[in-house]
Amino acid sequence: MPLLEIEGLTKFYGKKKAVDNLSFSVEEGQIFGFVGPNGAGKTTTMKIMCGLLRADGGCVKINGMDISKNLSKIKALVGYMPDFFGVYDNLKVNEYLEFFAHAYRIKGTKAQKMIDDLLELVRLTDKKYDFVDSLSRGMKQRLCLARCLIHNPLLLVLDEPASGMDPQSRIEMKEILKNLKDMGKTIIISSHILPELSELCTHVGIINQGRMVAQGDIAQITMLAHGTKRIKVRFAEDFEEALTVFKEFPAVSNVQVIENGYILSFDGNDNDIFLLIKGLIDRGARVCEVGLVEGSLEEAFMKAIQAVEN
Repeated sequence: MPLLEIEGLTKFYGKKKAVDNLSFSVEEGQIFGFVGPNGAGKTTTMKIMCGLLRADGGCVKINGMDISKNLSKIKALVGYMPDFFGVYDNLKVNEYLEFFAHAYRIKGTKAQKMIDDLLELVRLTDKKYDFVDSLSRGMKQRLCLARCLIHNPLLLVLDEPASGMDPQSRIEMKEILKNLKDMGKTIIISSHILPELSELCTHVGIINQGRMVAQGDIAQITMLAHGTKRIKVRFAEDFEEALTVFKEFPAVSNVQVIENGYILSFDGNDNDIFLLIKGLIDRGARVCEVGLVEGSLEEAFMKAIQAVEN
């Protein structure tokens, strides 16, 4: 059973349909990148799944529970990090986390241990008694992430966690998220920094005009960049019969010459690749490298968005 199930989700703002019959699911342990242009419906969808907005149609289930019938229970299962950091005046870092720990009825030594552990995780131990307002943008974002984790939620929902950060802060945030991934946390994350998402995420959903236009694991999504599988074949020495062999395989198309080899568009399975390489070797080729050529997440994103708009 997926940890998160969304089916037919719809949300209007006045007459504008912000989310349009949206459906997707996230399994436990997945890191799901939720990407789309500004105004595509990402933040609205995230707020609905966290119980901060009501949907006008469709169903959201977390851990098998319908959010419309189990709102208080579901809020205890979700940690939400908005794209805007808000804090009361004159609060120190430890006081900020204590406030939210108490909101989840975590008190005493248990709360203090949780706070210390989280500050270590987000690399803010030395800032424990500093005023929150004195922190840099990157530190505030990491503190906000610690706040999301204070009640040990099953699902983390992070809306632009690296927004406005300098490169060093983004690297620190990425390393922290990788640690959470290694701990088995299930995370939904939106971001415009697509190269970093492609390193972090196991799965991606691309949303445009409130609709899911592409979704799948990273390999499936990046394949959209070229529309088909691409294979790189290199030879230890010149092999003049390569093009002749390629023509014998219907799965091969669009042959591109590179240094010491070729990149092929390939509409076949792993066994077809094996037969192709065997055919080359049988004809005397000294094959020194075979591998898949993946497209970038940015290329896949642009292709998916343009396909809808066209």
